Amino acid sequence: MSLPADFLTGARRLIPPERLFDDPLSTLAFGTDASFYRLIPKLVVRVESEAEVVRLLHLAARYQVPVTFRAAGTSLSGQAISDSVLVVLGDYWNGREIRDGGNQIRLQPGVIGAQANAVLAPLGRKIGPDPASINACKIGGIVANNASGMCCGTAQNSYQTLAGMRLVLADGTVLDSEDERGVAAFRQSHAALLEQLAELGRETRANTALAERIRHKYRLKNTTGLSLNALVDFDDPLDILTHLMVGSEGTLGFISSVTYNTVPEYPHKASALIVFPDVDTCCRAVPVLKQQPVAAVELLDRRSLRSVQNQPGLPDWVAGLSDGACALLIESRAASQSLLHEQLAQIRSALAPFPVEQQVDFTEDPAVSGQLWAIRKGTFPAVGAVRATGTTVIIEDVTFPVEQLAAGVHRLIALFEKHGYDEAIIFGHALEGNLHFVFTQGFEDPAQVARYEAFMGDVAELVAVEFGGSLKAEHGTGRNMAPFVEQEWGSDAYQLMWRIKRLLDPQGILNPDVVLSDDPQIHLKNLKPLPAANNIVDKCIECGFCEPVCPSNGLTLTPRQRIVIWRDIQAKKRAGIDTRELEAVYQYQGIDSCAATGLCAERCPVGINTGDLVRELRASQAAYPDRAAWLAKHFAGALKGVRFTLRAADLAHRLLGAPRLQRWSEGARKLSGARLPSWTPALPQPVKLVPLLDQWQSGKPRVVYLPACISRSMGPARSDSEQMPLIDKTRALLEKAGYEVVLPAQLDGLCCGQPFASKGYPEQAEAKRNELLAALREASRNGQDPIYCDTSPCTLSLVDGEADGLDIFDPVRFIRTHLFQRLTFTPQAQPVAVHVTCSTQHLGEGHALIEIARRCSTNVVVPEGIHCCGFAGDKGFNLPELNDHALRTLKPVVQHCSEGVSTSRTCEIGLSSHSGVDYHSLVYLVDRVTCPKSD
Repeated sequence: MSLPADFLTGARRLIPPERLFDDPLSTLAFGTDASFYRLIPKLVVRVESEAEVVRLLHLAARYQVPVTFRAAGTSLSGQAISDSVLVVLGDYWNGREIRDGGNQIRLQPGVIGAQANAVLAPLGRKIGPDPASINACKIGGIVANNASGMCCGTAQNSYQTLAGMRLVLADGTVLDSEDERGVAAFRQSHAALLEQLAELGRETRANTALAERIRHKYRLKNTTGLSLNALVDFDDPLDILTHLMVGSEGTLGFISSVTYNTVPEYPHKASALIVFPDVDTCCRAVPVLKQQPVAAVELLDRRSLRSVQNQPGLPDWVAGLSDGACALLIESRAASQSLLHEQLAQIRSALAPFPVEQQVDFTEDPAVSGQLWAIRKGTFPAVGAVRATGTTVIIEDVTFPVEQLAAGVHRLIALFEKHGYDEAIIFGHALEGNLHFVFTQGFEDPAQVARYEAFMGDVAELVAVEFGGSLKAEHGTGRNMAPFVEQEWGSDAYQLMWRIKRLLDPQGILNPDVVLSDDPQIHLKNLKPLPAANNIVDKCIECGFCEPVCPSNGLTLTPRQRIVIWRDIQAKKRAGIDTRELEAVYQYQGIDSCAATGLCAERCPVGINTGDLVRELRASQAAYPDRAAWLAKHFAGALKGVRFTLRAADLAHRLLGAPRLQRWSEGARKLSGARLPSWTPALPQPVKLVPLLDQWQSGKPRVVYLPACISRSMGPARSDSEQMPLIDKTRALLEKAGYEVVLPAQLDGLCCGQPFASKGYPEQAEAKRNELLAALREASRNGQDPIYCDTSPCTLSLVDGEADGLDIFDPVRFIRTHLFQRLTFTPQAQPVAVHVTCSTQHLGEGHALIEIARRCSTNVVVPEGIHCCGFAGDKGFNLPELNDHALRTLKPVVQHCSEGVSTSRTCEIGLSSHSGVDYHSLVYLVDRVTCPKSD
């Protein structure tokens, strides 16, 4: 059924066309969240202000059009999808305000949870909720789902740490609970609504049995249904209203900001992995630990441990554990090390009576602790990675009373066996009796759906009825558990929830069928297909963890969306459907505009690099292999051509001036149909031909210096304060540190192969890479000497695979491993902006780059939210909108900086263009603030 024409007309008047999406590609892409459900919205609206939300709700109410709000789409239970109007957050919902020295923080719904914690970290504070998706999920979703996590428990979730809220009701009314005048006006304008909420509270508190049931339910970790505890915890209807919004999953209103009471983030931590011989012993230890100074206790059954037992860094004994073994991963935190040691002694003493099969005792080493927590975090993706193509991975989320935890684990395992879920694993937040169980499920035929239906029916009966637990502890009710809310809560509480829903959303237009549904089969409908598309991406679980680091997010498609659309194209082709029109749109949206830097793989739970898929698709379209082969053989000549072009552009710059040349360049690019590259004042000057260095035996340590082809052709921009080419600056720094610098022979003809690979010519890329490795082997005397590459993308291309045993360094690793001990650093006071390139992150040197910058400057700025600059080799020239979009927030953050540093020349061009600050290699900064050590 289509949307009313008058509604669409009104929406087009309200929202600019570039933020309205109704085409098949966009609606499918946005219609996918992390759950195993799919609805295709008829219209997607990207909102940028509260005023737009208000007017949109007025419009929706007038024409009775259902509306669903969505933040990051990492929800697991189907609460962020719609077959009507899907409202998604744009760029301008990122406000945050720290109050009272960090004891409170006010956040808009678009702030990613980890970003909130990053601004609080210097103050030793954090927000209470700590969901596993905190690096991707947004505050709007965290509050709307009352998300918690490993350490949050029931005491530090959004409900318990809420200090204030600004919200928009279904009728478009805005209420800010921290605005006294606004509250007074609301009490008058909505007196009837507030009186009805107050009456619901009085009725509920007077119903002793119901009130006690509510209190019992929320002593457990519980997000099933609406937050009825608001009716027994508060008597002021305004407090009732704001707390009802927590966990309402967008069914009662829109949350436009929230103020949290923050919690301490203690700096001293220790972790241990204790393996008990059986589930009963393990679970008996949990109530004991609940009385101890522990921050987190995670349970892992034997199946969980088996799923990750081959993970690097795990003790060898994990593979040999007994079949009944069950482990607890324990963390304790404290404000001081001495207090931490007291706490550890107390915990060890409490656990002394319990038999232990194996253990990693408490460690304060962050590396070892990181490995232990990687075990826990690796369990979910371990199941997802081994599932059969076409099936989905489902993670359920229940709570048992802690005193019945062992029995609950045994009964769940029995249900797995009864229904044939042999791969299912159990892990969870033991202190709260909160267990996650993960299993794989196909929905391709009725028998598979019936199996799932029977299993979930048994789970609901077991958890909610037999054990009096909760069917959703922290993942939200969604569509998944909506049919079971009454079974868990009973008729009185269930009808109370419906009264609240009808009071605050009388037309039922806010996220229908989520949390509360009249359809007992809603959890079995609109099940998401996951058809085979390509081996590279078939394991994708569509969680959306990749999206925050993607430079095209908000411009075209994200990695998740690229996979969704490619899956759809392949499924349609197999069904005999003509996909030419869809593929034509996908060419730009999915292929051309992908930076293919692979940062998505760094965030992906199953390690998928969507850039690999895009490169494969580009290779299938690559039409000029002969030209690529010719270019590979004549690479030195190609570099001469680049220098000639840069020389001509620089001459035009001098003759015409930057403003006129930029206007002419933009006009020529338009006339060429965007085939001509974009010119920018940050375009480099050409570098003169690199002379070979005489090699002599000076008695100094040798280093083979590999200037990347970019460094051999592109010098500083005419406007850059640093005018010495990178090659000369690097050589000067290395010689200052006491090295004899050696260049490979036939340097101008050498290339790491990365430019060929990015264009879809992997054979030519590999040939150039092998040629370069051979030259480096000869120059380094068969690997005796370290090899220094001045650009991190080229370093990554060389070390990503077999490098013949050569020790190849990017600038960051070489500086921290070799130059720290040879140079004295005297930090400057001038502020410096740091850009950590994608390749630096892949090389694992991101934090090291920032630490080097901090040795060089007392004021280092790392812009939030810019993970990739979007220049992506030459895309900054040929697809400048990607670079523009990725760096759209850069200038206000760094304009006070004296300079910017990075480790990739092309990235620095885009960064300089969009910041108004000269970006150049880290080497310039290090050279300026160092001198040789006196000894």
